[in-house]
Amino acid sequence: MNVAKSGYHVFCANSTPACTELAKKITEVEIKESVRGQTIFIIQTIPRDVNTAIMELLIMAYALKTSCAKNIIGVIPYFPYSKQCKMRKRGSIVCKLLASMLAKAGLTHIITMDLHQKEIQGFFTFPVDNLRASPFLLQYIQEEEHLCLSSLSCRCLFRAQSYAERLRLGLAVMHGEAQCSESDMADGRHSPPCVRNTFGHPGLELPLMMAKEKPPITVVGDVGGRIAIIVDDIIDDVEDFVATAEILKERGAYKIYVMATHGLLSADAPRLIEESAIDEVVVTNTVPHEVQKLQCPKIKTVDVSMILAEAIRRIHNGESMAYLFRNITVDD
Repeated sequence: MNVAKSGYHVFCANSTPACTELAKKITEVEIKESVRGQTIFIIQTIPRDVNTAIMELLIMAYALKTSCAKNIIGVIPYFPYSKQCKMRKRGSIVCKLLASMLAKAGLTHIITMDLHQKEIQGFFTFPVDNLRASPFLLQYIQEEEHLCLSSLSCRCLFRAQSYAERLRLGLAVMHGEAQCSESDMADGRHSPPCVRNTFGHPGLELPLMMAKEKPPITVVGDVGGRIAIIVDDIIDDVEDFVATAEILKERGAYKIYVMATHGLLSADAPRLIEESAIDEVVVTNTVPHEVQKLQCPKIKTVDVSMILAEAIRRIHNGESMAYLFRNITVDD
């Protein structure tokens, strides 16, 4: 790596061996020298101990800031807590707080990949480059024949549709939810039922609210005799994926893949995948999952270090990032 007059360094936060391995693939060399006046890139993957990884990043960024580094850029392939940031107040507060902490610590730019909610970029007071893993994932599966893309929910429908259009494949939509879904408690469907209003204006009664119903999973589209690929951005708890795979199998799909950018695969996910009808789970190396791969041979990894390395090079040289988003749609 050539360091110009106003050079740049790439540091690894060293939280896990996987982080070190990804950093080596991106940089290929290790540089140890003064950071004064330099542009610094900190690579931090997020393991299971999320808070420790965040503190490592904050401490390193502040140390570089007080060492007179010119720019401090965080390379965070999987941005933590992004799944919680929907329209709920609590999740938004967590992401806002984290964005503020990163700015206070000294970060001036972030490179990440496939944010769960793209609106998270608005929480930051500095630039955020949200790269896409879709070209690498599509390249992995495009050699297969008789494919059919499927979305686990309406939230993932646009992503699946974008993939299907580029691969010229059919699209099947999963409607409904699996029983015991992780979203049951989060969306308030098990909250205490509303009671009639006995206060306020005399004679005014509000209608009783009906409890939310979750219909069983059904398939909209033809998957018979095809390889069904379930598309999502994050694979964490896999109960919904397992239930969806069972339905697809019943509808005639002879192979079932699950494809996502971030493979968190927490708790009993490897065991559930191994015992399920899922034939293969394809994720990238944005999150360490070596232990899960040992537990479940069905888990496959796609390397995305190339695009992260190119992003670092372009930012340092002041080049446009548009090249990295060519043939990328808004829905990816």
